[in-house]
Amino acid sequence: MTDLQITLFGAGGVFIVAVFSYNKWQEYKAKKSVERAFSNDHDDVLMREGEAQAGVPGAPLEPVLRQEPRFDPTPATAPHAKTEPSFGAAPAPAVFADEAGQGDTSYGAETVASPSQEPSAASELATSLVDPLIDCLLPLSLEAPVRGEKILPVLQTLRLVGNKPVHFIGLHVNGDWEPITHGGVYTKMQGGVQLASRTTALNELEYSELVTRLRVVADDIGAEPEVPDMMEVMAEARNLHRFVAGHDAQLGVNLHTNGAPWAISTLLVALEKQGFDVRPDGRFVMPDGQGGHLFSLSTNVTLAEETTPRLTLLLDVPCVAPARDGFGAMVACARSLVGRLDATIVDDYNQALSDAALAEIAGQVLEFYQEMEAADIPAGSTRALRLFS
Repeated sequence: MTDLQITLFGAGGVFIVAVFSYNKWQEYKAKKSVERAFSNDHDDVLMREGEAQAGVPGAPLEPVLRQEPRFDPTPATAPHAKTEPSFGAAPAPAVFADEAGQGDTSYGAETVASPSQEPSAASELATSLVDPLIDCLLPLSLEAPVRGEKILPVLQTLRLVGNKPVHFIGLHVNGDWEPITHGGVYTKMQGGVQLASRTTALNELEYSELVTRLRVVADDIGAEPEVPDMMEVMAEARNLHRFVAGHDAQLGVNLHTNGAPWAISTLLVALEKQGFDVRPDGRFVMPDGQGGHLFSLSTNVTLAEETTPRLTLLLDVPCVAPARDGFGAMVACARSLVGRLDATIVDDYNQALSDAALAEIAGQVLEFYQEMEAADIPAGSTRALRLFS
């Protein structure tokens, strides 16, 4: 059997599974629609909130003029269009009218705000969780406003597809987008699945699984999902993964002993004095003072070994912000250890690294940071940490 025949059989199998899943979904949806048509258990959350504020039983909630929502989960071109990831300028904002004729700015776009209208911490977190540049956006239209505690258990059933995280945010009645929380009341929802990770891009099977599970979740919470075209999503995922693979840079410098191999017990004392933390998995990391780390160190031997002739300091370049100068800090640490341990800084081939060579590498790191900044994925940003985790 030729490769072409195997490919055609595989494609046919995927098509048959997709058709079967779609038919089962339609059958399930029709059943649930009938059940909802004869039920009367909607929780009028807006009415309840109005009663609590006004103190008058049965008094409706009066519209209150608030700051406009900072972003709209509706894709930026049309109701069924998908925002294209762009490794250049950020997408321009777009405005859509809702049923009441008012506009929401497009999701992911910043609005011009006065100093008194700074984004809240919840809004900034929502932007980082469902990001138009690195996520496939999944708008969900709600049949009625919902409370966070009622939908959270359902949303917890869809947190991963393959190794790609899935997140949900909601448009709170106060006009802000935020992660779904207990006590919150939401009039719209937006889901997002990460298009790529350090290892793989979102693929067809993962996307098919996502769509099937999303529709079940949407039905359980009384929502209607807008599912982007698979071919467009796959193209975006591959494009993003190419960028990630092309910028998955890790830089290492090595210290080689000038004499006998170092005793591990002696190294532990020296590395602790240098400021390294020892992680439970045995790794040594240099803290950045903000809960993360700048670079790591390996002894290049197993835990059972008693000595080592070589240490390796490793910088995960896209995960450290330029302002923290991870490479400069790593080189400074290596030079300090040279004096403590009587060692020489060498490359992977045991050739000594001169100051000129290290300066040239530092220039390459700077160019790398500039490329990432130009792609709207700055090194060390939340967006970069998600992609390169």
